[in-house]
Amino acid sequence: MQDLAGTWTLADAQGNHSVPFPLPGDGISALQAAGAIPDPYFGRNEYGLRWISETDWVATRSFTHDGKPCDLVIEGLDTVAEVHLNGVLALSAANAFRRWRVDAAGLLRKGKNEIAITFRSPVTEGAARQAAQPFFVPWHEGNCPIPNGNMLRKPQCDFGWDWNIALAPFGIWGGIRLEPQGDRIADVIVTQTHGEGAVTVTVEVQGIAATETQVTATLCGITRSAPLRQGVARLVLDIPDPVLWWPVGLGPQALHDLTVTLGTARATRRIGLRDLALVSQPDAAGRSFGFRVNGHDVFARGANWIPADALHGRITPDGVRDLLQSAIDANMNMIRIWGGGRYEPDWFYDLCDEMGLMVWQDFMFACNLYPSTPDFLADVAAEVRDVVSRLNHHACIALWCGDNELIGALGWFDVSRQDRDRYLVSYDRLNRTVEEGLRAVLPHANWWPSSPSPGVLAFGDAWHDDSSGDMHFWSVWHEGRDFDHYRDVRPRFCSEFGFQSYPSMDVIRRFADPQDFNIAAPVMESHQKNAGGNARIAETMFRYFRFPVDFPNFVYLSQVQQGLAIKTAVTAWRALKPHCMGTLYWQLNDTWPVCSWASLDHGGGWKLLHHMARRFYADLTVICIPEGGDFVLKAVNDRLAPAPLRVEAWAVAMDGTSRKLAEADLTAPPDRAAEVLRLPHSGIAAGEILSFIWDGAAIGHDIHAPRPWKAYDLLPPGIDMTVTQDGTQWKITLVSRALAPFVAVEADVPGRFSDNAPTLIPCIPVTLIFTPRDAGAAPRFTLRDLYSATYGSPSQGA
Repeated sequence: MQDLAGTWTLADAQGNHSVPFPLPGDGISALQAAGAIPDPYFGRNEYGLRWISETDWVATRSFTHDGKPCDLVIEGLDTVAEVHLNGVLALSAANAFRRWRVDAAGLLRKGKNEIAITFRSPVTEGAARQAAQPFFVPWHEGNCPIPNGNMLRKPQCDFGWDWNIALAPFGIWGGIRLEPQGDRIADVIVTQTHGEGAVTVTVEVQGIAATETQVTATLCGITRSAPLRQGVARLVLDIPDPVLWWPVGLGPQALHDLTVTLGTARATRRIGLRDLALVSQPDAAGRSFGFRVNGHDVFARGANWIPADALHGRITPDGVRDLLQSAIDANMNMIRIWGGGRYEPDWFYDLCDEMGLMVWQDFMFACNLYPSTPDFLADVAAEVRDVVSRLNHHACIALWCGDNELIGALGWFDVSRQDRDRYLVSYDRLNRTVEEGLRAVLPHANWWPSSPSPGVLAFGDAWHDDSSGDMHFWSVWHEGRDFDHYRDVRPRFCSEFGFQSYPSMDVIRRFADPQDFNIAAPVMESHQKNAGGNARIAETMFRYFRFPVDFPNFVYLSQVQQGLAIKTAVTAWRALKPHCMGTLYWQLNDTWPVCSWASLDHGGGWKLLHHMARRFYADLTVICIPEGGDFVLKAVNDRLAPAPLRVEAWAVAMDGTSRKLAEADLTAPPDRAAEVLRLPHSGIAAGEILSFIWDGAAIGHDIHAPRPWKAYDLLPPGIDMTVTQDGTQWKITLVSRALAPFVAVEADVPGRFSDNAPTLIPCIPVTLIFTPRDAGAAPRFTLRDLYSATYGSPSQGA
């Protein structure tokens, strides 16, 4: 194998630029690294750089070759491109999601060779494909300022989104290499059938051999062989007493090496043995939706995943591992890879396998309408078969979903509303093509046609109908409803819901100067891609809080209210278990520094929502639900076995005066949310909040404020902060003299807090641990709290 990765030369078609081009990588990052353009993420630079997507670019390099027959292999070729070897066209490609392999034996020569890749302008190519359609196919112009992205098989968010920069980058995000011709294992398709105390693993090997030969597969000490016939061999391995793979928190993430040999070729896959089923059945309420792993119904706790960076050349395995570890650390067990991004590389799913993070995998169609011409559908069919063949063996993959919000998109455009039948039939052709491509590789895969969807061949409003399938619930954000509205719906599984906040101040400083620290500043507005988003954040603050005294406290308070919004939704729906069996909030991560729904900042820092998620996603917890004239405390247990808990409820005044209201013991069942205490509203005075603690199989504390926080006359909290160093970590102990809601500690160096935004009860110390990214760093800490943010007292530092 000869790797062609490395430094190439990138030039535009007009000859105005010529810069080094690291491949894999993207052209925009290469232009910035060479000083040809400014940082696309700073200020309003984005708008002056969209010309890049309007021109063709050529990447070239030379290499020495021994002249032996080889295939040229490229993965993640983005997007419409021609590849020439020694001046001869070797490949024309127009799908960034497929693997490309071409016979280069007649094109290579012994000695020096030249390779050139011409990347065509996605703007020009999209327009040409749109003009060739038999009828107009609309895209979401509010999301995508660069037009006609729906014509191209490339990440749809590259053309912009309501959280993403719009630059339509190009390049290669996978590998580019020459592979010697000969024996080759192309794909390994793995299916599992579980029985009592045993699992049957069927392995289909697709490959090429110079002569008729045997294929051998070994797994868990069991070896089987079968002949390769017409490029395919099928082997059946019966594994007794299998060591099973479990999602994180429920058991070990046992992975076993499956080794396959075909002549001189050898391949290895890491296999998790598990029985993972989608359970969606008609019931009295409508249609259920949830996941059953190894016979156990699992409540999915998680978030939606988007690409780790808007420019794929900046994505690294270490950075992605950090993001996924943050999901695990916040007690998540599932992510949804959203359909407007990309299918992730193999190593991404390896990480999820190792971490026990289940993956809901969308196919890459989102929020637009798409062509249904024969050539487009043929390309989609090849894409789906290719992707499923590559990823099928991963234990983490729980679901294959046809698309994101395409059913809803039928009602978003004038042309599709006026001629719904035409566009519905067109959509159905696309959706059937996706399903058939999946079934061609995995006949019994967990399949769901769209998200949201009430079910197969159901084209209803899954944004407002909560009775069946999965739901996207956006009424609180997009319709401006109050947080309590989350409690008005009873979803079976909510796969999208969210509320925005500002990025943290350290992230804002990366793209804005101090004179731009104002929500109405053009720079801030350019880093807010959702129309009316800044106004909605501010309006919500007026609804729930006294307005903050300055911009840093506005940022802090935006993150507090984001956390309260998502906590309200998650706790309400976890309390419905087993009627509701999953919540995946929008969204986990950011692609660039921007105001968004993410709980992790661009770069991986934790917003306050993520700290709150660690608490409200705990696998054993107690939650408070207003119900009629009562506050109902419920225990939620997502573990495998019943768990004992002791719960106390207290009324706490602003000065810290506390009254015990009730206490109870129970054994929390794992199959449903269980009521612990029912407390009348009348038992809590107007100036008090409800505080409740629990111990036993888990220890925790939470609060519920019956009224908006602006209605309480907070007192100066008088927080004492003691900081001590313990090796490479820093211990911060906080003690308040009055009730102090949502106390946030900020550090002036990168790192991770063990917890943040706790509510301090007077005279009860709370200790946080800060671990700097750089072990030698000496951080300074700043305190923020609700009283100081809204009454104007200065923040404290240490």
